[in-house]
Amino acid sequence: MAELKMPEINYVIVAGNLTKDPIFRETTNKTPVVNFSLASNRRFKDSSNQWQEDVCYVGIVAWNKLAESCKERLKKGSAVLVDGELQSRTWKTDDGHNRSIVEIKARRIQFLNKRGKFVDAEAVNHDEEEAIVSEENENNYAEDSFDKFLSNEESDLIKDK
Repeated sequence: MAELKMPEINYVIVAGNLTKDPIFRETTNKTPVVNFSLASNRRFKDSSNQWQEDVCYVGIVAWNKLAESCKERLKKGSAVLVDGELQSRTWKTDDGHNRSIVEIKARRIQFLNKRGKFVDAEAVNHDEEEAIVSEENENNYAEDSFDKFLSNEESDLIKDK
């Protein structure tokens, strides 16, 4: 029998709001890095057909130009759409215990909040990392709206709320 090879796929897309201000720092060799957490909400109907909401908290790390863009644009409550890959890391705490975390290493972050000026798109590229600033016309979407990412069916469900 032929040997089966599992595909190597590690791809994540998540949208949400920052739970606190991002933490920006530089490594010893001056590489910019930023860490932040997202709260991503999920709405569903329970067994009694009532709407419920669940929150998933996700850690995000971004490097280089993408980290610098995050430093300039993000704060607690900012709405973003992140795509990247899962990564895990392990470290020892000061008291000698081993800790590990699984987080998303961002490849691209779409900032969903408006800024003072409105442009169609502005891209900041660095290797695989890309920050896409997509700001809609002032009259189109509420500041933290994800409506433009919903299917018609999902949009109808929210309107029924």
